Amino acid sequence: MEQMPQNPYILLTPGPLSTTKTVKAVMMRDWCTWDDDYNAIVQDIRKRLIRMAGHQEGYTSVLMQGSGTFSVESVISTAVPENGKLLVLTNGAYGDRIAKIAKYHRISIAVNDSGEMAPPDPAHLLRSLETDPDISHVAVVHCETTTGMLNPVKTIGEIVKQHHKVYIVDAMSSFGGIPVNMAEIHADYLISSANKCIQGVPGFGFIIAGREILEKSKGQARSLSLDLYDQWYEMETKKGKWRFTSPTHTVRAFAQPLAELEEEGGVEKRYARYRENHRILVRGMRELGFQTLLADEHQSPFITSFISPNGGYEFLRFYHELKSRGFVIYPGKVTAMDTFRIGNIGDIGPDDIRNLLSAVKSSVFW
Repeated sequence: MEQMPQNPYILLTPGPLSTTKTVKAVMMRDWCTWDDDYNAIVQDIRKRLIRMAGHQEGYTSVLMQGSGTFSVESVISTAVPENGKLLVLTNGAYGDRIAKIAKYHRISIAVNDSGEMAPPDPAHLLRSLETDPDISHVAVVHCETTTGMLNPVKTIGEIVKQHHKVYIVDAMSSFGGIPVNMAEIHADYLISSANKCIQGVPGFGFIIAGREILEKSKGQARSLSLDLYDQWYEMETKKGKWRFTSPTHTVRAFAQPLAELEEEGGVEKRYARYRENHRILVRGMRELGFQTLLADEHQSPFITSFISPNGGYEFLRFYHELKSRGFVIYPGKVTAMDTFRIGNIGDIGPDDIRNLLSAVKSSVFW
């Protein structure tokens, strides 16, 4: 690790994000996918994920190659049967992506779009479920990283379960960074990725699911490589084995940050660190004259959208100047307004945020 090159900048993005040297170091060894030692690591990861989601009986987990979107697509294309209908609650690009996935697989869908600046409307959800009996599944994004909004997944889940529907939660940018209990939010499927709040590297995502619900999806998949049931069955019956070549280095690099999360004090402690990062960031940016896009009550502690300033501002110029000072930020994704985004997850703390604010203050716009 002493010979490992220093990163030229800190990633202030929603993932990939800055990782510890110890996470990077464990990727320096090669692993065989058939090896018992490697498969034991996979099994341990699966068990840890279930514990993080509330450690309830009746839940299981499965890992899936690819980016987080691969895992989302594996759930949508496997969980919804041929005669099912998916209701997507969307307020940003990642909710829209779920709807797009369903369309690609010719799944019947309905969409409740609350716009990018508002959370899903429970009353609208209730009306949809009461008036459309064909709806069998409901999907929502927990943290919509288009804006940084944290959606009310528990309230939504209560309504979904009152109507006996299957509930899918895309927790890509939130799981591991905020306490989530699947039973309490009534989720049947929860989806996330290695390179988000658990602070691993890209290469695979994971799904935590109700075992009974998942078992019912046998034979429903519309894709071979994204067949969630078959992937789970292989791992479950063959003690951690993947169906196809697994991202071994990434998986090993995920076991390390899971251990480091426990060493930090668990999800509650990490949530506290992220909230403190976010508090310092927002206060400092507002003192410099920047405005946040969202109202504080809707804002997550993971990534924050700021309205671009007037007066000669150009994002790429701002981006490259901050990058030269050791910080990489994210462009905006909101369709109706010019914004940029700053994340505060990963291996960063309050001092890193303060150093960023100093860099912003001394940039060309002052």
